[in-house]
Amino acid sequence: MNAPVGHYLYNAADRGFLGERIAEFEGQVRRRLEGSLSEEEFKPLRLMNGLYLQLHAYMLRVAIPYGVLDSRQLRKLAHVARRYDRGYGHFTTRQNIQFNWIRLEDTPAILRELADVDMHAIQTSGNCIRNVTSDQFAGAAADELMDPRVHAEILRQWSTLHPEFTFLPRKFKIAISGSPQDRVAARFHDIGILARPSEAGPVFRIFVGGGLGRTPLVGQEMFDSVPEERLLMTLEAILRVYNAYGRRDNIYKARIKILVQALGIDGYRAEVEQELARMNPDHYRLSPETVEAIRARFAAPDLSAPEGASDALARDRRDNPDFARWVRSNTHPHFAPGRIVVTVSVKPAGEIPGDASADQMDALADIADRYSFGEIRVTHLQNLVLAHVAQDRLLALWQELQAIDLGDANHELIGDIVACPGLDYCALANARSIPIAQKLSARFADSTLQEKIGPLRINISGCINACGHHHVGHIGLLGVDKRGEEFFQITLGGRADDLARTGAILGAALPEDDMVDAIARIVDRYLSIRETGEGFLDTLTRLGDAPFKEAAYETV
Repeated sequence: MNAPVGHYLYNAADRGFLGERIAEFEGQVRRRLEGSLSEEEFKPLRLMNGLYLQLHAYMLRVAIPYGVLDSRQLRKLAHVARRYDRGYGHFTTRQNIQFNWIRLEDTPAILRELADVDMHAIQTSGNCIRNVTSDQFAGAAADELMDPRVHAEILRQWSTLHPEFTFLPRKFKIAISGSPQDRVAARFHDIGILARPSEAGPVFRIFVGGGLGRTPLVGQEMFDSVPEERLLMTLEAILRVYNAYGRRDNIYKARIKILVQALGIDGYRAEVEQELARMNPDHYRLSPETVEAIRARFAAPDLSAPEGASDALARDRRDNPDFARWVRSNTHPHFAPGRIVVTVSVKPAGEIPGDASADQMDALADIADRYSFGEIRVTHLQNLVLAHVAQDRLLALWQELQAIDLGDANHELIGDIVACPGLDYCALANARSIPIAQKLSARFADSTLQEKIGPLRINISGCINACGHHHVGHIGLLGVDKRGEEFFQITLGGRADDLARTGAILGAALPEDDMVDAIARIVDRYLSIRETGEGFLDTLTRLGDAPFKEAAYETV
């Protein structure tokens, strides 16, 4: 059996483990349904299998390691959505997928069906190392120094049911990129890893202590030149210090960012270096042979393209302005001549960000087979990527995406909204994120207007836990409760790239009914005061927030 392109192939040991885990969980579910397990006793068991109890039903979060799917897996997810849910799934900011209307008694059967295509829900919840995320352009981007999927897979195997890190003080998130350019929000993770060049070849920069939520902090660089062979050893030491000293008495102060803040980055580094000195480097050494053995489990596609593919794309762009606009916003350069990377926007105008229907997933699986070697990537911005499209076939691909309502030209524009499920599903939320996202998406639906505005990201969270990453939105919206009414607080200036920073609060929270008009006034003010070639963040930096605050609150 050949590995799907870009996808790590499970072996008999992997599949045997999944079978044992599902059988164990089936017994736990049966005992819960019979009443011999209380909800309090069952909760840690279900969380270890990705099952949450939300406002209206159980939610199952399925792991998509480093965001890579193949077409057979996407078809299986469509089947789960159709048979066990309400006909759709929700792609998340952790490159996973959630099903929001799951019956408890169905979960063992769902997990068995997922295991048939080498999928599971392990470590998608609980105080453990969560799904490792990676660059959605991995193995395709022209600026890449190494393919991070290989190292993300190594981290997956190292972290899965790690005996020392199964019950950490709090959940733990890692992101890795094989490019010096931060496309993974590395500085807002517990550990962020970025490759950089050196005379000896690529090495890793390690950022520690980033995160959002109640205490948003930008991660600090702990090491700037970790060689590949010491990567696992270094991460192990960082996690050991956190596991030993992280707070367990207060859930709000349990993340590693709080420990880094308390010790200072130099103090934390000193603890890690002491731990490293006690470790046997031979035991933790990540050898070239090990890396190559993992790399060999990834099938390499034939990336040759027909002669004249680029010329065909140029002609198609000249002949079709709407297609040309989509190419400008939704494609990324590929290192292989005649190939291009495509971002499929799962943000149709007026719809729910990140939601895909079973029919759309089935259609996307077919499209992936025809255009990108059967491979699909999930991004941390709730979109999908086809990484290896021949340029002469790009027009036909776009037309097929349009036919399933996934051809919007809005990637990294104002219509590319990131939002959590909010109060429509989540028991922790204060406000509904989804209706605001839909209204804003509809308000700015015109693709010509979006292109005129330029890069401007809106992120929406229904509560301070920040699952919608509002802190890093160019415009961020945070749902708050005021005497039982839904209000939203506005932040400006957040970003998650190499210049990472959190947004600043603009002023008092506004009622839900006023939010869309307030954001529209902010955008209009930006268009009226920006200088030639100036993006939203540039204008904000030049003038400060005063003109935007005046616009937002002019009728309040």
